[in-house]
Order: sequence, then structure tokens, then C-alpha cells
Amino acid sequence: MKTSSRVTLFFFFLLIVFAAPAQPGNVKWKNVKVLVYTKNGKGYVHDNIESAVKAIQKLGQEKGFTVVASNDPSVFTEENLKQYTFVLFANTNNDVFDTNEQRLAFRKYIESGGGFVGLHSVLGTERNWAWFKMLLGGSFAWHPKFQPLSLKVIDPSHPTAANVPSPWTKEDECYFMKEMYPGIHVVLVHDLSGLRKEEEEKLKTNTGSFGRYYPAAWYQNYDGGTIWVTTLGHDKKDYEDPIYLNHIFQGMQFVASLSQKYNSSKAYAKEIEEPLK
Repeated sequence: MKTSSRVTLFFFFLLIVFAAPAQPGNVKWKNVKVLVYTKNGKGYVHDNIESAVKAIQKLGQEKGFTVVASNDPSVFTEENLKQYTFVLFANTNNDVFDTNEQRLAFRKYIESGGGFVGLHSVLGTERNWAWFKMLLGGSFAWHPKFQPLSLKVIDPSHPTAANVPSPWTKEDECYFMKEMYPGIHVVLVHDLSGLRKEEEEKLKTNTGSFGRYYPAAWYQNYDGGTIWVTTLGHDKKDYEDPIYLNHIFQGMQFVASLSQKYNSSKAYAKEIEEPLK
């Protein structure tokens, strides 16, 4: 092979390597530290928060990672956040930061390669902050009454689908969204055909252009960070259910595996709504 051809192939190989999205790997759990954040603003507060925190603390004991739980927004400083592999918002709702300085610190954390996991009512968090709503994948619009749901894995090859039953039947709330962000990759969906018809008009309105299936859990690479969100987890009993605990642990493991190279030099935002690079 000519030298020029070898050089061309070499640079083509580098382009593939550096352009490809990061792939999940093994997690050294003893090196993982998680901030579990539970702050709620004015409005509805779920009664499952204590159960969620205890469940994650128990997972930490079993797997060997460190869990720090807080509902104090003052923890959101650049210096404090850099110690965490990922931040987990456990059933937060409405405005959960006191200042834009705290919001900016969180955004810079994500831009630096920090990870994020969101559970259930997280979709109702920071409803006036466009950047955060895109991080989530959308913003809460409405849900039908708590009822048996049928869920289906549509990406069984993804690591967050490991040992998740399909179909999976559980009682929960089917969250519908508005302002949906097209960057998400959906792994688990609701089968809407099984929902009760008592709120049929609202169902039609909120289903929008979707057909039988609607997102229930997803991931994305967003503004430098790795994000995983599930809309499931309304009932306190979920946090004692091995199937649900496996579901959220797979999301946590995926995010942890891709959030271990924190680099603050990659943070660029000077204000919370600065356009994405």
C-alpha cells in the first residue's frame, strides 16, 4: 500500500474514533459518588421521596458507591459538584434552585461531563428553564389517573434494558410531555392501547402525533453530559420492587459508566440560557 493511502486510512480511523459517541463501559463502583437531590418548589410534593432516597442508599451499600442526599440548593456550586459522578433528581418538582448562580453551576457540571439521572416527577422540574427542559427531554403536561400500565422495551440491545421485562405490567402514571426535545433515545415505551378510556379526549390531545406507543424511559448525550430519565416510580412501593429497582439501577450504571472523565475546561456557558454549542 502506498504511503499516502496509509496516511489517509489512518486519519479516517481517527475521525471514526473521535467522532463516535462514547460507549458504556465497566463501572468501578467504589469510585462512584452520587448526589441525590430531593428539593421541591411550591406545588405538589410526592410522598415517595423518602422511599426513593432509602432505596438508592441501599443500592449504594450493596454495590459499593457513596450516596449523599440533600434538599438544599446551596450544594449547587462548581466546586462542590465536581466530586460527584452523577446527580440524581429523585421526584423533584417545580423550581428547585434558589438562584441563577446555582442553575449555572449545574449547567457547567453537565458541560464538564457530569451525569444526570431523573426519576418520575422530575419532568415537572424547572418548567421555566428551557435548557433544563431540553436536558430532561421535555416538560410535564398531564397524566391519566394511576392505573395498570403496559410497557414495552423497544431497544433491547441497550444496556439500560438489561433484565427489564417486555411487556412489563405495573401500576403507575403515564406521563405526557410538551416541548419534547428530539435528542432523546427512547428505550422503554407505554402501550397506550391499554389505558382506560375514561379520559379519552385528554388522551387524544396529549398523545398528539404519537400513535400506540409513547416514551417512558430514555437517554441522551446532552451538552457534554450523559442523561437518563424514567417517568416511572410514583408509588412508594416501587422502591421496594426488584423489577423497578433494577430498571433505575441500569440507568444509573449507564450514566456512571460514561461520566467518569469530568473536565471543567469544557464548560462554556456564561448564563443559564446560553445557546447550545
